[in-house]
Amino acid sequence: MSTPLDYLLDLHAFADKGVTKGLTSVCSAHPLVIEAALIEAAGTGSVACIEATCNQVNQDGGYTGMTPADFRSFVLEIANRAAFPAERILFGGDHLGPNPWKDLAADKAMEKAEAMTYAYAAAGFGKIHLDASMACAGDPTPLPVATIAERAARLARASEKGAKDGGHPPPGYIIGTEVPVPGGAMEELDVLEVTSPADAAETLAIHEEKFREAGLEDVLKRVTGLVVQPGVEFGNANVIRFKPKEAASLSEWRQSTGGIAFEAHSTDYQPTEALSALVEGGFCILKVGPGLTFALREALYGLDQIAGILVSSYEGGALMRTMETTMLGSPRNWAGYYPGTDGEKYVQRHFSYSDRIRYYWNLAEARDAVGALFDALGERELPETLVSQYLARVYDDVSGGVLKPTARNLAIASVRKALEPYSIACGRGDQP
Repeated sequence: MSTPLDYLLDLHAFADKGVTKGLTSVCSAHPLVIEAALIEAAGTGSVACIEATCNQVNQDGGYTGMTPADFRSFVLEIANRAAFPAERILFGGDHLGPNPWKDLAADKAMEKAEAMTYAYAAAGFGKIHLDASMACAGDPTPLPVATIAERAARLARASEKGAKDGGHPPPGYIIGTEVPVPGGAMEELDVLEVTSPADAAETLAIHEEKFREAGLEDVLKRVTGLVVQPGVEFGNANVIRFKPKEAASLSEWRQSTGGIAFEAHSTDYQPTEALSALVEGGFCILKVGPGLTFALREALYGLDQIAGILVSSYEGGALMRTMETTMLGSPRNWAGYYPGTDGEKYVQRHFSYSDRIRYYWNLAEARDAVGALFDALGERELPETLVSQYLARVYDDVSGGVLKPTARNLAIASVRKALEPYSIACGRGDQP
């Protein structure tokens, strides 16, 4: 029987044959986003690929306070409540490398990175993105590709041992260093430089060389994806859409080389036709994260206003005010990313495409405020006129009678609407 890991490892073969198949990789730790992703996968017959990043989840807890084993259990609990089969989930580790410890000397940072990568694989994560591209204390900037590849090989060895010790199948690997700034760019963007075929070929060749030198010949068979820049990105206030012609030479190189699929990061906010063109061009793995919590925040803020209208004891705007107070009280996750005047920063805190408000939803005061909102609205069916006013993403489904307009249903449906273009682009109903 085919497994989600098999599907990942076969993606390049589908692309080599000209078969349009993709994988939506959901990178989020928000329980409602994860639940929505599982429900979407159930509805489309797709693999549910749920990823955690090195800063979000690691052996020290990350900013979520979860280790890889904790995160896996967290997702499986949500899957159990949603009646989604655990065997259809592909767990992924994103940017696994020394980034959380890059202020340390390279040897110390890499020891921590190896321990993290081991922990991810030992917990049963089958999709491992090896990213040792960042300079550590004392390193030259930028790092030579050979150094990056040597460090990636060290991480792969730790991952292999982790999978074996944890009793899991050997994982599939994603390599590559052409990764946009996590969470999106900080400035308004006009153009992006698409990865050249020569750079892609060099990255792949040097990684293959260093893996062979490290005795990891067998691992190379499971290096299934290469991260490249196809020309997609989002800043705080704008999105650069995919232009297939600009990436045509890169797609042609992949097709002529064979044996590798492309992974595209920062595909958030791309329309259906752009995502479909990416998959058709061999960019088979589509990473999405902030775009989903952005859709959830829209829904929660809309429900916040609706509650203020319908519930006499609830003051509309309470959630937004709580989030503003919370972000101002702990500015570390947004202050260095949102430039401009005080007014401009206010808008960005709440409405930026970079969606750095997502770092705050797991804090106690935010959880309490969201809980109070859902308690206020309960299971009542909300008027479709108010849904039209405040939750336009899902109005058609409500007015068409296919979505019961309770608060929780509307929040999850809003995230599914953001996922729907990915489901269409990646293929419906024919995945394991």
